[in-house]
Amino acid sequence: MLACPEGAVIETSLVKLPPDALIFPSPNVAGEVFDFARPRHPRGLTKAFILKARSLGFAKHRFHDLRASHETLLLDAGVPVHVVAARAGHDPAVLLRVYAKRTRKADASAAAVIGTLSKGVLGAN
Repeated sequence: MLACPEGAVIETSLVKLPPDALIFPSPNVAGEVFDFARPRHPRGLTKAFILKARSLGFAKHRFHDLRASHETLLLDAGVPVHVVAARAGHDPAVLLRVYAKRTRKADASAAAVIGTLSKGVLGAN
């Protein structure tokens, strides 16, 4: 939204936004005072995302795919399910059923845990 040349270094701590400012506010309409709290129409955001993704070589990605990636990465990092579910506005059961994909990292972590536990149990006998 800032009129800055591409590649310019901006000190964002100097930018003061209203407390109700949105991450993706509606674009400015000519003749109106810019409103950081007016939501952008979802189709406009999706269209802008698709165009940018395609220009970067990601032809089949949707804006919604970022949500699944966000949730899966948080779960892989060990963030509790109820915390991730609250961030996404999901019930924890829905989150686990829909977004908790099996990943190599999660699978390797589970294998390491069970390996450590079984060594402890088998080694104690």
